Amino acid sequence: MPNPTSLTSLHATRLRPATLLSATLLAATIVILAACASAPSAPSAPAHVDPALAAAVASPERPAAAVARDPARHPVEELTFFGLAQSQTVVELWPGGGYWTDILGPYLAPHGHYYVALSKAGVDADEDAGVARWRKRFTSQPVRYGTITQTTLGPGEFDIAPPGSADLVLTFRNLHNWMDAGYAPEALAACFRALKPGGIFGIEEHRGRNDRPQDPKAEDGYVRQDYTITLAQQAGFVLIGSSEMLANPRDTKDWVDGVWTLPPTLSQKDKDRERYIAVGEADNFVLKFRKP
Repeated sequence: MPNPTSLTSLHATRLRPATLLSATLLAATIVILAACASAPSAPSAPAHVDPALAAAVASPERPAAAVARDPARHPVEELTFFGLAQSQTVVELWPGGGYWTDILGPYLAPHGHYYVALSKAGVDADEDAGVARWRKRFTSQPVRYGTITQTTLGPGEFDIAPPGSADLVLTFRNLHNWMDAGYAPEALAACFRALKPGGIFGIEEHRGRNDRPQDPKAEDGYVRQDYTITLAQQAGFVLIGSSEMLANPRDTKDWVDGVWTLPPTLSQKDKDRERYIAVGEADNFVLKFRKP
């Protein structure tokens, strides 16, 4: 594909109007094609999507801010990739603002069992405030969200669900927090313990650069994919799948405030805001493990 910068010669010579119009259209086309080539591609549609899952994602009761993130997060594709089914026992770890709870709760309410492992109280004030907001929202609407069993994942507390009870354990962009706190191996061991034999562990995380050693504390929020696989294998898991549905080649992973520079956090506020919005959410990997 031609480099758009090679078109600078168009400005060095006076052209007739028709020629100038043609050249301008050509330049615009090349720029658009270059932008499309560098943009993350949309994931291919799953071969089969549970209509109940599609309905949960399409619900008009979901917050507008969450729906706006769907093009970056691909909830139907990711949950289908993990093998989610409505009759399962599912454990979600550290739900944050509840993006996934808003989907999983209504979906599992009729036939499944839903555990949510929250962060341990008293360790981090921001986490405590987030848990309080989550509880206020998701425990006040039992008809919509069903019965959500709350457990704890944090220092010294790793009983996220009864041993051998879960079909599926899910965590979305949390591993770096557990690495920073120093208990990532214990957290993954808790996932392994909670799952039935043959159960699935699904993990999404900000993908770190392969040309740099992994910071064991992941202070910039990025975790190498191979490092994550090793941690999971050390916990006893077998890798059975990976997906590039959340890949973003525009994420150079060298931001001033790590991953939080990018949306949705935008830690720099108005400084270079449009630049970071144009990059989009971080480059993320999606991995699927099985408990033997």
